[in-house]
Amino acid sequence: MENTVKISAADVKKLREATGAGMMDCKKALVEAEGNFDKAIEVLRKKGQKVAAKRADRESSEGVAITKINSDNTVGVAIVLACETDFVAKNDTYKALAEEFVNIAINHSSKEEFLAASFGNMTVAEKLIEQTGVIGEKIDITAFERIEAPYVGAYTHIGKIAAIVGLNNAIDKADVLTKDIAMQVASMGATTLSYKDFDPAYVASETEARIAVIEKDNIELGRLGKTLKNVPKYISMAQLTPEVLAQAEEDAKAELKAEGKPEQIWDRILPGKMDRFISDNTTLDKEQCLLDQDFIKDEKLNVAGYINTYGDVAVTDFIRVSLG
Repeated sequence: MENTVKISAADVKKLREATGAGMMDCKKALVEAEGNFDKAIEVLRKKGQKVAAKRADRESSEGVAITKINSDNTVGVAIVLACETDFVAKNDTYKALAEEFVNIAINHSSKEEFLAASFGNMTVAEKLIEQTGVIGEKIDITAFERIEAPYVGAYTHIGKIAAIVGLNNAIDKADVLTKDIAMQVASMGATTLSYKDFDPAYVASETEARIAVIEKDNIELGRLGKTLKNVPKYISMAQLTPEVLAQAEEDAKAELKAEGKPEQIWDRILPGKMDRFISDNTTLDKEQCLLDQDFIKDEKLNVAGYINTYGDVAVTDFIRVSLG
């Protein structure tokens, strides 16, 4: 029997605006729901559930990384709205959906709370399922991070990497400082603020692994008659105890004596030798500790030195999210 349900263009437009679904999908949903708006949304949601189930094992490595800072710069949130293809990620409608999501996310303290929050007449989680059906790709919130601090700033790199930084003091030009540090985080991918945050077992394991790699390389370099790499004993300031530094200084003095350097000039030479010793034995810190990294805008400074140029201020926390 032929379906006689009459669907107006206004009804289709209303459903499209509410869901973002295509015109034909909205028309079919309204016909199936016999013109009932709420039932039509449920039809689209069920379609999304079917698509989501079929595409559950698909990789969603594309999408949009986006941040939101509240009006007084005391709270920041970063999310990743992931999808399967770059084609979808570049779509203006998809970007607008990410904006809607992050505007909700700023008011919630966890991913679970955010997913349970209202999005029109459904939850955020239900909206994700609905949009999976609308778009025809698996979409998901793959990252949710939040920071609260006296001052919070952010930086986003072409919608693929986002970083947020918190300061302990809302100083003059805090916006410039937080953007620069967030750019550093986005670019260099620090994992911790300071070497003091490292777990000793992790440092020990990483030291052993790195030494093993260098020793293996040196076997090949020796076979080829090339210069061998230095094999460090340490890779982090966390390992450079007062006893280790004292011994390093004694070793440096012994070198100076062996070189025939007059003892009266040792005090001028020793600081440089100790700086080199520390630099050579803190490679892990330079890679993973934000404050110890070379500042990307001026490699004569490390990040801690750059922050110090702003006076009485410190970074309290930082986060980084990215696609993939």
